[in-house]
Amino acid sequence: MPSERLGRWLARTGLGSRRQVDRLLASGRVTVDGRVAPPGGQLIDPERDRVAVDGHPVLPAPGPRRYLALNKPLGVVSSARDPGRRQVVLDLVPDRRGLFPVGRLDTDSRGLMLITDDGSLALRLTHPRYQVPKTYRLSLAGRLEPSQLEQLARGPVLADGPTHPLSLRVLRLGPRRSLLELVLAEGRHRELRRMAAAVGAAVLDLERVAIGPLRLGSLAEGRCRELGGGEVARLRRLVGLE
Repeated sequence: MPSERLGRWLARTGLGSRRQVDRLLASGRVTVDGRVAPPGGQLIDPERDRVAVDGHPVLPAPGPRRYLALNKPLGVVSSARDPGRRQVVLDLVPDRRGLFPVGRLDTDSRGLMLITDDGSLALRLTHPRYQVPKTYRLSLAGRLEPSQLEQLARGPVLADGPTHPLSLRVLRLGPRRSLLELVLAEGRHRELRRMAAAVGAAVLDLERVAIGPLRLGSLAEGRCRELGGGEVARLRRLVGLE
């Protein structure tokens, strides 16, 4: 039988203060067993009910969490499951129990993803309020002109509004290929590819190499590794959890 108020339970898991939790409930971002929780909260059974915020599960009790960096290959779907039965990122994790991917990376893109069971961290890393920078290596066809580079650095205006790149670094300009490093704190749909198209450039390859302080490094494609304590602490500090 239900035994605890949802708002109190969410605060007790470390998701935020009672006031922050109340705002989450009022915004309709909390679900219980797949249904949006009422703004005033409800009674839940922490042992049975599945609570999520923005689709990220909130675990019923604090305890040891798992944090993995994964190098997603092309063609793998960045979700926990796929209705079309395509390969998903969790298929690449040896022990996937309780884990979920944080954020998304397009199927035709590759690179760093964070896999965890820490709902509080996942929520903040993906929420626009925290402006978590993500670094991408972008390979474009041909040699980009100075005017194209200037437009990308300034942020082209797309159909859904202006873009706001944090930085742009030119790694190589060649006759057949240009290699750039772009940092964004937004998570709009296919944003980098649309930015490239807006300046008349075709994307050959798109790889995410960092999420905040977490780097992809030499992690082989299709492999994952457990994060060290220092890496976890830096991610948590970035979003105000430590």
